[in-house]
Amino acid sequence: MESALKLFRALAYVVGVMLLILCVGMVLKYIVGVTWWPSLIVAQVHGFLYMVYLVATMNLGMKARWSWPRMLGVMLGGTVPFLSFYVERRVTRSVHATV
Repeated sequence: MESALKLFRALAYVVGVMLLILCVGMVLKYIVGVTWWPSLIVAQVHGFLYMVYLVATMNLGMKARWSWPRMLGVMLGGTVPFLSFYVERRVTRSVHATV
């Protein structure tokens, strides 16, 4: 379960950072009016990494025997800026408490 947790933690941080960069790009594009060309690349990379994050969350959830609502809640943590960092910290504490 420790390897699944490490993968989940790494992906949670990467997905969270990519989401923050994507939000900055969207603000620049739609509010400031500056087209920031890397935002398209960041959006695609974030989308791919989010799918990998979902698989890692499912892997960890199955090994930790989480309920489906909890697993879905953790999966949604990668969709809200800053939430993935909070969810990662709570999941890490929870997994370490059960081991």
